Amino acid sequence: MPLIRSDFPHPVEVVENLWIPLPDGTRLAAKLWRPAEGRHPAILEYLPYRKHDGTRSRDQGMHMYLAGHGYACLRVDIRGCGESEGLIHDEYSEIELADGCDVIAWIAAQDWCDGQVATIGISWGGFNGLQIAARQPPALKTVIAVGFTDDRYATDVHYIGGCLSKDNLDWSGTMVAGMDLPPDPALHGAAWRDLWLQRIEANRPWGLIWMHHQRRDGYWRHGSVCEDFAAIKVPVYAVSGWADNYSEAVPRLLAGLGPEECRGLIGPWAHSFPMDVTVGPAIGWLQEVIRWCDHWMKGRNVGIMDEPALRVWMQDSVPPRTCYTHRPGRWVGEDTWPSPRIRDWRLFPGPGGLSETPQPGAARICSPLWVGAAAGEIGRYGDEADWPTDQREDDGGSLVWTTEPLPEPIEILGAARLHLRVASDKPLALVAVRLNDIAPDGSSTRVTLGVLNLTHHLGHDRPQALLPGQPVDVVVELDDIAHSFPAGHRIGLSLSSVYWPIAWPSPALATLTVDLAATHLTLPVRPPRPEDDTLRAFDPPEMAPDSPVIHHPVTPAHPRRVTRDLLSGRIIVDFPRWCYDHEFPDIGIRQASDGHARYLITEGDPLSATMETAYRVVQTRADGVFTHESRSRMTCDEMHFHLWAETVILENGHEIARKTWAEEIPRDHI
Repeated sequence: MPLIRSDFPHPVEVVENLWIPLPDGTRLAAKLWRPAEGRHPAILEYLPYRKHDGTRSRDQGMHMYLAGHGYACLRVDIRGCGESEGLIHDEYSEIELADGCDVIAWIAAQDWCDGQVATIGISWGGFNGLQIAARQPPALKTVIAVGFTDDRYATDVHYIGGCLSKDNLDWSGTMVAGMDLPPDPALHGAAWRDLWLQRIEANRPWGLIWMHHQRRDGYWRHGSVCEDFAAIKVPVYAVSGWADNYSEAVPRLLAGLGPEECRGLIGPWAHSFPMDVTVGPAIGWLQEVIRWCDHWMKGRNVGIMDEPALRVWMQDSVPPRTCYTHRPGRWVGEDTWPSPRIRDWRLFPGPGGLSETPQPGAARICSPLWVGAAAGEIGRYGDEADWPTDQREDDGGSLVWTTEPLPEPIEILGAARLHLRVASDKPLALVAVRLNDIAPDGSSTRVTLGVLNLTHHLGHDRPQALLPGQPVDVVVELDDIAHSFPAGHRIGLSLSSVYWPIAWPSPALATLTVDLAATHLTLPVRPPRPEDDTLRAFDPPEMAPDSPVIHHPVTPAHPRRVTRDLLSGRIIVDFPRWCYDHEFPDIGIRQASDGHARYLITEGDPLSATMETAYRVVQTRADGVFTHESRSRMTCDEMHFHLWAETVILENGHEIARKTWAEEIPRDHI
């Protein structure tokens, strides 16, 4: 747990709510922490997650701390969210980014700001910080992005490697639930209800938009800063965790921007700020933020740019478990990225396993639909049962090749790649590739994963049906990782044609034929670096006191569970979603949520794939009880996806709105 500090170099003044006027007359709501005297650089966090009663319980711990060290900090609700006016219709929209530039200009002009602004944020706030930087607002001096991606299509929660991600409709359901909650009359007066009713009318499942863009088109290129790294002219501090869905974006961004004004940091963490983690060890990350901002906004020589361009936690081998609260390992660094020190180790699959010698022949696989049930989550928060289980179960329906026991330890850092020549007997097919660490007792821990829609072999923007029996050459890039394989362990490569529910299955079960002579695995082997022993140690984690909150106990209605009926072939995978009950005594609001996502399929029938979500969110305050209830469901046939969703809004137990959507959307090579 971080040390809670309340003694700071600067006394802090807190403004619970202030209004930021935009050029069109809309007002955005902000909470401000600032040094009580003088003009200082500002740090902006710009999110849709309701600063008043959503992120309230964590905002003050970070922003009060930074303000106490000489920075004016603002937590701003995006247009149409929380306490801000206006309407929102999608994530990372043109108007969101334009508003962000206007907010930065407004902050820079205030008498408590010295004209310099940084952005900081995890997930959405990391995404839009980089997207706004690409627009080059003059007052923006640096971006601190945590748990983000530079590629909205292939490495977000929508289409992973061109495959339809399980989180696409799941995330849509989450956002529908959050957008229907009311503003607070303590801040808006009598206008709060009209604003709420406008939002209810405008709110619709964003997944309906995302499902109409199944390939990498202009919709996804918008906001994907990998399209033009050169547009980002300010220094970037890029941070993530190996247990997060977005870790691979850090080395990619560092390679795209260069080491002169960019630094990357990847720890063992899940989707969290590094000072307050579910997967340790935590670090004094707020002290690192201050060092970064002191260098770039106050001109202080703090030494942060003399340190390695990329610093990562080299993870030791662990047995397979569904939850880790600590990952053993050590900090290592690379002065540049890509690092010339990393060497490619080629391994060739064949009847003799994985070896350094090419092996002719062919291997075939038509995976059963239960392959992937041991996969765990995609975007992990470090909760119980987030991690993949022992991989031997999924290996039962996969092609598997292993090395001989390693004579000495091998460490990898970066992205493993499978160069694959493969033919399918069906026009639509996918491939899932896992790299595993196999202990002497046979237990198998998944190290990293890559999936690819094989109809995207020419690119994610131009899918093309496969010619049955005609081989194609593809490269399956696995997620970046730092991992140490111990001596005596074996490295395992597993390949399947199914990975449910992580990836939506193809319409028909495909048999893949792998040309072994034209296939090889490339591992990014990292040799020892003596300088790692002298890396500066991180400070212990610290935070300011959080806002007062009472966490009432909750039990998810649908706990994490995999159910497989061996007689009927029915498989059900359940994930609890946003189950909490928080009370904020200082503002008189209590908010409770219970949600879940369920994935169903029947062995042998990929067209039985079904995804369902359900959410119930209740906000209680002095003037009433406000309830959002929603459900969604997606099924498919050979040619279409079928989406249905419904939301119901209650005020003091009385229904005031009910909306239903039903759409049939053509499958686009998925």
